[in-house]
Amino acid sequence: MTLLIILKISLMIFIAGNLLEMGLKLNPEDALKGLRDIRLVAYTFLWGFVLGPGLAYAITLVIPLEPPYALGLILLGMAPSAPFIPMFVNKAKGDLGFTAAFMMLVSIVIVIYMPLAVPLLAKGLSVSPWTIAKPLLLIILLPMVVGMLVLRWNKDQAKRINPIVKKTTGVFTVVTVVLSVIVFGKGLLGVGGTFAIVAQVIFFAILTTFSYWFSFGLRHEQKIVLSIGMSTRNLGAAVAPLLPIADLDQRAIVMVVLALPFMVISALLAVKCFGHHAPKDEASFSTGRS
Repeated sequence: MTLLIILKISLMIFIAGNLLEMGLKLNPEDALKGLRDIRLVAYTFLWGFVLGPGLAYAITLVIPLEPPYALGLILLGMAPSAPFIPMFVNKAKGDLGFTAAFMMLVSIVIVIYMPLAVPLLAKGLSVSPWTIAKPLLLIILLPMVVGMLVLRWNKDQAKRINPIVKKTTGVFTVVTVVLSVIVFGKGLLGVGGTFAIVAQVIFFAILTTFSYWFSFGLRHEQKIVLSIGMSTRNLGAAVAPLLPIADLDQRAIVMVVLALPFMVISALLAVKCFGHHAPKDEASFSTGRS
């Protein structure tokens, strides 16, 4: 129980640190410029908050998952885009200006969307919308906004703070992974006799490929952002609704933790399959390309 409490604290610091680091690089002007792209907004909503959750829910109807695993998959479906996607987008020579708008939009919508959608789609999870919204506001939206405000007010200060935040987040990343293996190791080994792995393979494979193939009207550099954004999940947002529940079946968290290797592999495959046709010029958050 003590290790579980430490893991939750470490996880919250890890999530908040990632979003703070993102905010310290995320120029509001670039992000807002990208949000004027109607196709970006439309496809982000469609794939992130309609088709993604719908796919997860459909998989739970077709594949006989045990309820805790089904709950974990549905929560994953509602939380697109890991905070580290710029690293993969850069490898694929994607549009990082487009990424800035995408990440800001997704982060804001998650905080509004999940408190409303979780009670409707996540059967067996009886928590109020405010109970879900509180951790999302505190560990996702607030750190990102703080980082963006620091960047806007004092760019030099943001540059000085960023390496400290990055190193601290890196330490808590390792701590979170190690504690997850210790706390949920038995549960992770136990998924071998279930359909949890099959469900995740199907989920990530469809989202990674279809979001690229069926994002008509976007340039290649923008499609790769959407594909990588959908092939990764915000694990912090997915697990946040589970943190306040005292008598939770831990297999729901196991399902979320299990997604980590699958989403990394999916993002790497997106870079490999879709990224090699990209232009060879480098990009950065500050380019503001769209």
